Amino acid sequence: MPPLFHLAFPVSNIPQTKTFYADGLGCGVGRENPESVILDLQGHQLVAHVVHEPLTPQKGIYPRHFGLIFTVEADWEALLERSQQKGLTFYQQAKHRFPGLPLEHRTFFLQDPFDNLMEFKFYRYPEAIFGSRDFTQVGDTVGS
Repeated sequence: MPPLFHLAFPVSNIPQTKTFYADGLGCGVGRENPESVILDLQGHQLVAHVVHEPLTPQKGIYPRHFGLIFTVEADWEALLERSQQKGLTFYQQAKHRFPGLPLEHRTFFLQDPFDNLMEFKFYRYPEAIFGSRDFTQVGDTVGS
């Protein structure tokens, strides 16, 4: 089995977290207690931890967000459709970035109830995920 990604992130309410991530995104729910819950995001471990200080939204998608890169476009489209059907909050609607370039990809951003941002991508050319070093473009312009 390959290594799994783990990410811990702040929330203020476990039931709301489960509604968004399990009912909305389709994550499996693992161990939980009143202060945290483990979520299975397509085989990767997310752990939501309750914080008691106010959660402040960032101004734009940078510097902090997390998500998945799909290797099958139909899987990306299925999550997009599920997110729309479940009425999840889109921070940025689905769009194409860098059309016609080796970096071309489809992306959308969701915002959870605690202002955490998630990006979901599908690259037209898989080598752009880590390669295509002749190009300098990374994401949208700062301030997005």
